[in-house]
Amino acid sequence: MGILERIAEIENEMARTQKNKATMGHLGLLKARLAKLKRELIEPKGGGGGAGEGFDVAKTGDARIGFVGFPSVGKSTLLSNLAGVYSEVAAYEFTTLTTVPGCIKYKGAKIQLLDLPGIIEGAKDGKGRGKQVIAVARTSSLIFIVLDVLKPLQHKRLIEYELEGFGIRLNKNPPNISFRKKDKGGINLTATVAQSELDMDTVKTILGEYRIHNADITLRLDATAEDLIDELDIIYKIPHCVPISAHHKWNFDDLLEKMWEYLNLTRIYTKPKGQLPDYNAPVVLKSGSTTVEDFCNKLHRSIIKEFKYALVWGSSVKHQPQKVGKEHVLQDEDVVQIVKKV
Repeated sequence: MGILERIAEIENEMARTQKNKATMGHLGLLKARLAKLKRELIEPKGGGGGAGEGFDVAKTGDARIGFVGFPSVGKSTLLSNLAGVYSEVAAYEFTTLTTVPGCIKYKGAKIQLLDLPGIIEGAKDGKGRGKQVIAVARTSSLIFIVLDVLKPLQHKRLIEYELEGFGIRLNKNPPNISFRKKDKGGINLTATVAQSELDMDTVKTILGEYRIHNADITLRLDATAEDLIDELDIIYKIPHCVPISAHHKWNFDDLLEKMWEYLNLTRIYTKPKGQLPDYNAPVVLKSGSTTVEDFCNKLHRSIIKEFKYALVWGSSVKHQPQKVGKEHVLQDEDVVQIVKKV
């Protein structure tokens, strides 16, 4: 039985299963198996599958943005006008057949842009090259869903449906779940709020499908099986809409500002002792990794071994400058001077 047939079989079984306390564990198992099968559909096992010719683009810069949309909605025009990269453009469908990369520099950060081939309805079921498009989309820090304003907004719903078919959740924050894998000790489940769906047996069943038998799980919300599966699959976010005209280059400023807001990058400027800060080449840190130690490791991993303290100027400190340790959390456009051990 092929992957698509197995997916259909599980979806049918889920539809037939009545949802109640007694079936929660079984439904959780089915949902975990469904998520794994859909992941296999876009990430074939073995070395020969891959994303396909033209899809394997090396990551560069500080973040990656994928342009997703139906054929001939202006993705190539938008990329060309934003980044000055030529991607064949024509007023008919399926002009772009491979991934075309470009790069822009915005607020000191290097952002890679990917013009992906036009998605088609049924991509989540393996039609056309939709599964390869979505596979690349999952590697992106951010997704731009590009829509033709002259075509119905039904296209937006169809694309959202195709993306959600592969577990890419739309306009949602990641579930407030902490997950830490360990070598031994079994499954330890902690819930800070009452749970209406997940209990220890259901959690163990879902984790077992991922071959995880030793882990610490903390639930800080009334979580569903999908929330836990999303945490295990490391699901990406999709932003809200910004109206633009790729042809007339209208509203690009708003688009780039929205991009910057959702990427949530932090720029840190270096200041060598006795010199002015270097404002031309910031060190760009990703969300959640903005401590002084993260800054040192981004410069060079050997620096932290010689680290004594840091002097920081900016909004993260009360005094200008202020002496801080490696655990100090930096904020955007802070200036940092590292002082090493003698």
